[in-house]
Amino acid sequence: MTAADPVRAAKAMRGSAAAVLLLEGIAVLFVPRAIAWSGDGLTGGRLTTLLVLAVVLVLASGVQRRPWGLMAGTVLQVPLLLTGLITSSMWFVGGIFVLIWLYLLQVRKELLGSPFGEPAVPAPGDDDGAPTAG
Repeated sequence: MTAADPVRAAKAMRGSAAAVLLLEGIAVLFVPRAIAWSGDGLTGGRLTTLLVLAVVLVLASGVQRRPWGLMAGTVLQVPLLLTGLITSSMWFVGGIFVLIWLYLLQVRKELLGSPFGEPAVPAPGDDDGAPTAG
C-alpha cells in the first residue's frame, strides 16, 4: 500500500521523525538528574556526554527535511540506547524510543515504498502512479 500523495506523506513522516528526535533530546536532558541521585554520581564526563547527545538529537530533528536527515536520526538511535550504560533506566526509555523509531520507518516504508529513499512522484495524468501496460 502506498500513499495517494507520496510527497505529502513524506513531508508528514519527516515531521513525525523530527518530533520523535526532539522528544528524545528532551528525555536525555532528564538523565543527569537521575544519575545525580544514583550511587555513582554525576561526573563531568557523563554530563558532557549527555548534553552533547541531547543537543545533537535536537539538531537532528531540525535537519529531517534534508535527504540524509532520516539516516542521521537512525544512526542516533544507537547512542541513545547506549545511554543505558550510564544509568539502567535509560535501557527502558531508549528502548521505547528505538521501537517508536522502527515503527516510524515501517510506516514510512508502507506509505512510500522505501524507509529511506525519496518518494516517487507519479507522472502527470497518472491517477495511481502505477505503470500502465500497453
